[in-house]
Amino acid sequence: MTIKAVVFDFGGVLIDWNREYLYKHLIPDDTERRWFLDNVCKMEWVVQQEGGQSIKEGTAELIALHPGHEALIRAFYERWHEMVAGVLEEGVALVDRLEAAGVPLFGLTNWSAETFPYAWDRFDVLRKFREIVVSGRVGLVKPDPQIFALMRAEIEKQLPGIQPHELVFIDDNLANAQAATALGWHGVHHTGAIGTEAKLRALDLPI
Repeated sequence: MTIKAVVFDFGGVLIDWNREYLYKHLIPDDTERRWFLDNVCKMEWVVQQEGGQSIKEGTAELIALHPGHEALIRAFYERWHEMVAGVLEEGVALVDRLEAAGVPLFGLTNWSAETFPYAWDRFDVLRKFREIVVSGRVGLVKPDPQIFALMRAEIEKQLPGIQPHELVFIDDNLANAQAATALGWHGVHHTGAIGTEAKLRALDLPI
């Protein structure tokens, strides 16, 4: 088996992002905080911005639905950087080892186009990727097959003729990993660096 490129998701694999990091300070009560994150600033809303909706528009729409929570809603993007704790060192170590072995690396992330520059400016690991497809820039989000097609097209510019079975995709979201597998890629559900490393070794990657 020959793997010619590895594609990484970022959040939860290389970057430690969690809504709890901010909202545990804003809403100390666990039950209240869980209700707010499940019903107001829920992930379905976050995905709208990751898919290309502007933060201004998304915030205004949510405030209109939940006017009593305006301050907490505005805090989501005004203090978004407080949800980013830094890099996940074990994930970065995987990238470093693959890079050292000469494996071509690419990135495919669900991320708002407006907040991605914050990560780009601060985390050097992101510069190890030959090309990065950011959902908010292309108006598509994983697990939509179209965003995987865009990623493959970018890879093919550098690795002409590459086939789906020659690609590995690593994501902490099971649905996204399964979507890649359904397209003929080797989808790896990332639940920890040790497990992911074992899966990469099983694919004969030099890691």
